[in-house]
Amino acid sequence: MTDEMRLREFGRLICAVAAGKPMTRAESCEAYRQVILNEQPELQQGAFLMAHITRGPTTEELSGAWDALDRHDTAKIRARLQGTVCDIVGTGSDPLKTVNCSTPASLIAAGCGLSVAKKGARLVTGVSGASDIFEIFGVDLGSPLSNAEACLQKHGFCYLPGEAFLQSGWARLIQSMRFTSAFNIIGPLTRPCEETNRIVIGAYSPQVCDQLIAVLAEIGMEGALAPFGMADGMDRELGMDEFSLAGPTRVTELRHGKVETYEVAPEDFGVKRVAFEQIASRGTARENAEAIMEVLRGRCETPLADFFCINAAAALWIADHSRDLAQGMDLARSALASGKALGKLEQLLELQGKPPA
Repeated sequence: MTDEMRLREFGRLICAVAAGKPMTRAESCEAYRQVILNEQPELQQGAFLMAHITRGPTTEELSGAWDALDRHDTAKIRARLQGTVCDIVGTGSDPLKTVNCSTPASLIAAGCGLSVAKKGARLVTGVSGASDIFEIFGVDLGSPLSNAEACLQKHGFCYLPGEAFLQSGWARLIQSMRFTSAFNIIGPLTRPCEETNRIVIGAYSPQVCDQLIAVLAEIGMEGALAPFGMADGMDRELGMDEFSLAGPTRVTELRHGKVETYEVAPEDFGVKRVAFEQIASRGTARENAEAIMEVLRGRCETPLADFFCINAAAALWIADHSRDLAQGMDLARSALASGKALGKLEQLLELQGKPPA
């Protein structure tokens, strides 16, 4: 096929997607392969991504996009761990912007003894992404993945930045994209640690939560929670990609092949709900990092601490590390108050930290 024919064929696909025609899993995989490997002009890539997200991807299409990302763009680590390995991550692009939650929640869960291979990336639509926060904490985002593998083996925790494990496509795109695309949905589904078998993966809408779980079921994930948190007094369609301390949370759960949807409230964790403003994002990434560090260093009796802990508790529960959410909350609070969560950050910096200047 000539270059001109390939361009025209992809252009016809863009028009078909924009007109509402669904793709098969194989067609989606091929389209996203071309985007990931930069085989189409940037104008065509952007048009395709916007047409697809605007029309709304089907589960089959998302599975195909995940296939492309996993096969052609995701470097892997193999820590050779036995038992459960968990991830805590969100899609971003949520209307209600909070202080970064998955980052401290992952440290707290690891402080409870759960093995956590936390992945993340820089900001796309918010104030700060996980990579922005960890970089401020002193993590070297350019550190070889072998260091993350060693950290997970030795300490039961590592950070896997998309900038490191995504080899070309999404890492390239995320540098220039400032709009939501299917990559916001499938990016958090990447599995750079092959042992990861449990995940808490928040999303920016209930529909996307359901799609994430459907794709995770397709790829054989043992257990997953997809929360869409809401805030009292606000439109229920405006939410956050994590468990909320400011109102109810709609949850889609996958556990050993069974899927169910339900709502939980802060009271189910044994804590009081607060006004959204108390967990809302600060103005800059550094301010968010400072707020997280205050909690890790012992400011435990605060709404932010409870916010981080309920999300860690959810991970403990889906990983069968606690019998219910309330016990998970108790374990999370203990790990935070004892300094074990901060200790996980210190261990992370030993192996994945920036070299001395």
